[in-house]
Amino acid sequence: MEVCYQLPVLPLDRPVPQHVLSRRGAISFSSSSALFGCPNPRQLSQRRGAISYDSSDQTALYIRMLANSEIEVSVSARNVRRLLSFQRYLRSSRFFRGITVPNSSNILDDDYNGQAKCMLEKVGNWNFDIFLFDRLTNGNSLVSLTFHLFNLHGLIEHFQLDTMKLRRFLVMVQEDYHSQNPYHNAVHAADVTQAMHCYLKEPKLSKSLTPWDVLLSLIAAATHDLDHPGVNQPFLIKTNHYLATLYKNTSVLENHHWRSAVGLLRESGLFAHMSLENRQLMESQIGDLILATDISQQNEYLSMFRSHLDRGDLCLENANHRHFILQMALKCADICNPCRTWELSKQWSEKVTEEFFHQGDIEKKYHLGVSPLCDRQTETIANIQIGFMTYLVEPLFGEWARFSNTRLSQTMLGHLGLNKASWKGVQREQSGSGDDVDATFEEMDSDILPQEPRLS
Repeated sequence: MEVCYQLPVLPLDRPVPQHVLSRRGAISFSSSSALFGCPNPRQLSQRRGAISYDSSDQTALYIRMLANSEIEVSVSARNVRRLLSFQRYLRSSRFFRGITVPNSSNILDDDYNGQAKCMLEKVGNWNFDIFLFDRLTNGNSLVSLTFHLFNLHGLIEHFQLDTMKLRRFLVMVQEDYHSQNPYHNAVHAADVTQAMHCYLKEPKLSKSLTPWDVLLSLIAAATHDLDHPGVNQPFLIKTNHYLATLYKNTSVLENHHWRSAVGLLRESGLFAHMSLENRQLMESQIGDLILATDISQQNEYLSMFRSHLDRGDLCLENANHRHFILQMALKCADICNPCRTWELSKQWSEKVTEEFFHQGDIEKKYHLGVSPLCDRQTETIANIQIGFMTYLVEPLFGEWARFSNTRLSQTMLGHLGLNKASWKGVQREQSGSGDDVDATFEEMDSDILPQEPRLS
């Protein structure tokens, strides 16, 4: 079946194919990649962070796996564009043609900037409103918040980071999130990063973590869903998507997020002054953190966490134990929405359900079989949230509270209980639809659960 979509990302150094021009902005793909607007893998070879397939051996290559320090690049439109995402390529091409591109970040007045700065003074508060902060920063919440946290934790000075390179890296990260995704977008990444900061401040962690640990944690949090397509792993697998093939149906999205993050780190040259050994260690450990967010591995991580707590053998002076705790912290940050205040949690619930249902609509349209929790005709926000809280969130945060029994942990569990009760109230008001959602969650196999639980 051939499907037509609006023109997707095309290779930056190749002319637009004639058949594309003739369709006036639409492009036809028989590949399953086109089901949610993703181009054929062979047309991704110059997209920063994407994967291409060599036509001869089908070997997957990351285009941006070249460190800036190892390549001499002349400042020309032809060479610069090879380092840019499609969106930034369009801006740069306008620049080289002498076309002025308005910078939306400059339209903020002093009042908005002042309010954003005031909010950052309370960035460690659990009730931090990331939606308000995103509005105050004109959609630049991820850049503004993460840059502030790097400075707050002393990472810029400690690692002698070039602030221009850091900002460029963060801008590229923010741009590589898909703003059209209702849930998996840069605002979610900023929210997870803010939550991670809260966990890093917890007494057990703050007195044990090294600057290296904090650096890895913030980068992993900011990039943990980088270039998320807005559909889950089972969807990619059943449509034979090239990412599923590349990663052999295992942690498909997480592997892609990680590799995309590594590509940006190398492209930005942020750590080019470090030794190759340290850069490689950083890339590997960031991968360990991001891969831990795979919800299909939830039971394994939770079992290890529980066993450590039962034995009482966690020693945060041990680098491996600290790294494991950071994995658990990122897992908590990733799905902490039900532990926020009702006003914030409800907004996240609506957004993730919208993304669920959008996937279900696509699956219906192309007769793919609707994934669990994605059918807007049979599911409700309340039912989905109650099941999610019961089978994923409560077990994880219960163990986290055992590890770090602090005011923050009790606050999170308190919000979780109140929010669950609120959704049960909504459920009772509805006309008896979806009463078996708890059973649906309970019976679902771990690798059928929505990847990164669609609330990640």
